[in-house]
Amino acid sequence: MSNDKKAVKVVQTAGRDRLGEFAPEFARYNDDILFGEVWSRNNILSLHDRSIVTVSALIGAGIFTSALKSHINNAKNHDVTKAEMVEIITQLAFYTGWPKAWAAFGYAQEVYAND
Repeated sequence: MSNDKKAVKVVQTAGRDRLGEFAPEFARYNDDILFGEVWSRNNILSLHDRSIVTVSALIGAGIFTSALKSHINNAKNHDVTKAEMVEIITQLAFYTGWPKAWAAFGYAQEVYAND
């Protein structure tokens, strides 16, 4: 079984932008390894699907910081629709907890406000 999709290199600078001087190795791991290598394997799992996995993991872990909002926005940029995000969070409510869904919906509403 062959995979004809080509990987698209993901370029990320958030680590260096926010932590480059304070924690340079962590910033490098974030930008070069997590995004530059792992997220760049999008020929295996699309950026759309990868975004869904990431948002789901953050909600499941109870990460309700700007990181979640950023990844919801990233998901939107990778063509996760408002309807899909609503359904994702609704499904997660039953698996991760109702209060987590409520918290996630606040960020989703902000990100998808103009849709």
